[in-house]
Amino acid sequence: MRRGGQAATRAGNGLSTVAKQARKSVPESAQSWFIDAGRSTTKMVTRVARVGLSPDRVVSKHQARGHNVHSLLDVRALDLQQVDEVRGRLLGLAYPAAAATSGAAAALVITGGELTGAMSGGAAAAPSGGAIAAASASDIATVMGLSSRAVGHVALLYGYDPEDPNEKPFIWSVINVGTAMSASAKQAAMKDLSRLTQALFRGKTWQVLNESVLSRAYVAFAKAFGTRATKQSLGKFLPAVGVIMGAGFNWATLESIVDAAEFAYRRRFLMDKYPHLDSELFLDVENVVPEDHDQAFSVVEQLTEVIGHDPFGSTALPEAGTRPAEAIAEQD
Repeated sequence: MRRGGQAATRAGNGLSTVAKQARKSVPESAQSWFIDAGRSTTKMVTRVARVGLSPDRVVSKHQARGHNVHSLLDVRALDLQQVDEVRGRLLGLAYPAAAATSGAAAALVITGGELTGAMSGGAAAAPSGGAIAAASASDIATVMGLSSRAVGHVALLYGYDPEDPNEKPFIWSVINVGTAMSASAKQAAMKDLSRLTQALFRGKTWQVLNESVLSRAYVAFAKAFGTRATKQSLGKFLPAVGVIMGAGFNWATLESIVDAAEFAYRRRFLMDKYPHLDSELFLDVENVVPEDHDQAFSVVEQLTEVIGHDPFGSTALPEAGTRPAEAIAEQD
């Protein structure tokens, strides 16, 4: 997690000056247009993003190494060293590289007309507004899809099924942590992750998280993600440096998300094995970008708004030597 935070910090510090220039160069009306275009394609891409991620494949890899694993749940009983053996070392490179390729391609479409025009003395036509919107929307949707797949991939490696409805809010919270770049946004994201970690550690499930509720909550999450991604990656709209900026920002984003997923799921894995561990989550909340360049949002609050009440209730862990009130009531 520390490495991902440092990567995001380096990227944010390096890109912040150019991002400010990009925000001035791209009108607010155009930014809203790109956000709306991205939102319409994000959900479709995310649905197919985790195709190919299979619990059976994880089980087979463990069995090939002689580990006593017959189902995904058995992974949680293994030693952490055995989990790391199956994890491999390419996970933290594959997803950032794919995202960087998407960012570079989008920037090439967006700024390519300007570069071509300069080289041809102005004879070449600039890309149309539709082409620019499509390229931006495709890039945002691709980053969202890769983010969902990367977190789902990490979840499986630690024995958690990303297709479980109870895991979906946790996955969104991990993505929120990985993309938050201001202090207030990081604090809100980590608060969500801490609450969900504690709730899932206690084995809490939520019957209200049906397909309808999750779909409506996802719309709110995708909207917030799309707005954040668009505003943070405006560097790809700048001539000459757009391709570098688009690739660099996407790489840093996915690297940070993968590290956030490793941090969150490794923590849950250890808590399940060693319940006495401190359940609080800590993260350096140093500003990477100014507060007005990043908007904080809460996955828990979005779900509460959709459902009409807080589905998580109190998630504080009981102190040592105490009993839940329900158990005391039953005995009395």
